[in-house]
Amino acid sequence: MPLGILDVSGYVPRQVVGNSDISSRAGVDKGWIESRTGILERRYAPDRVATSDLAVQAAEPLVRDKSVRQRMGAVIVATATPDQPQPATASFVQAGLQLPPLPAFDVNAVCSGFLYAIAAAEGVLAAQPSAAYALVIGADKFSSIMDPNDPRTVSLFGDGAGAALLGQVPEGYGIRGKALVADGATADFVRVEGGGTRAPLDPEAISAGDQLFRMDGRAVKEWALQFVPKVVDEALLQAGESIDDMDRVIFHQGNANLVQSLAAKIGIPPEKVALTAPFWGNTAAASIPLTLSHENELRGIRRGEKILLASVGGGMTAAAVVLTWF
Repeated sequence: MPLGILDVSGYVPRQVVGNSDISSRAGVDKGWIESRTGILERRYAPDRVATSDLAVQAAEPLVRDKSVRQRMGAVIVATATPDQPQPATASFVQAGLQLPPLPAFDVNAVCSGFLYAIAAAEGVLAAQPSAAYALVIGADKFSSIMDPNDPRTVSLFGDGAGAALLGQVPEGYGIRGKALVADGATADFVRVEGGGTRAPLDPEAISAGDQLFRMDGRAVKEWALQFVPKVVDEALLQAGESIDDMDRVIFHQGNANLVQSLAAKIGIPPEKVALTAPFWGNTAAASIPLTLSHENELRGIRRGEKILLASVGGGMTAAAVVLTWF
């Protein structure tokens, strides 16, 4: 039987950070932020709240059922802002959810991480015949790595988490096509340079801000417009569907303008495209599951709906999944 998304849930912190707050910190007009990004506000988690805390909040509603907990086969956390270098953030999430011993690990494909994690979950479940479910979470706390003086990045990102419970569904439903790609030659487009073995964080590096997020926004958009349509085409081909067959489309919410540009490039009517960037900003790996959860709560995803999920992220990476909702 195919694997599908059985349920979704999301969580965003309470603190709302509007464009006025960003403009006063970064010294840029709030109108510039809105016109450039389409983002009006985003959410920030408190200082002592970790990425795993956000993930647990998002995932907890999905694991309340005792039978789900007993037959859980994996916890996979997609994040680019882990709690600490090791162990995996997924280990803290597993502990926070009080799940029994099982495979738990992280995936880092930056904003494409959730779709990469879905692909990984298929393999993990296939290797465990007795397991019925996988918990796939996208969670990021980008407020912890923002440069408050860089309006090009601090205006974009917010914190949040989204979770999906994966399990077997009847034939004709579930994941029917997927495609992943990475282009390491463009690794410098999106980066945090310090803190790893290549560039340890000594006092000089911290003074230079090497622990903070950097991005070449123009290069990212150009790459996205080239590669996201390619992975979408590949996933649709696997599924035997066309873009016109899709009932609902959820792109990574890099910013509202990027979402609209991708939709126009691929030829998707605006009414089919979900948009949460204006009020949550770019929540990185949380973006797609958080938006999927919001869509389900807001408009109710119907059984049989054909859905396209597509992302772009650092690496550079891109991914697409085509599924039929069960």
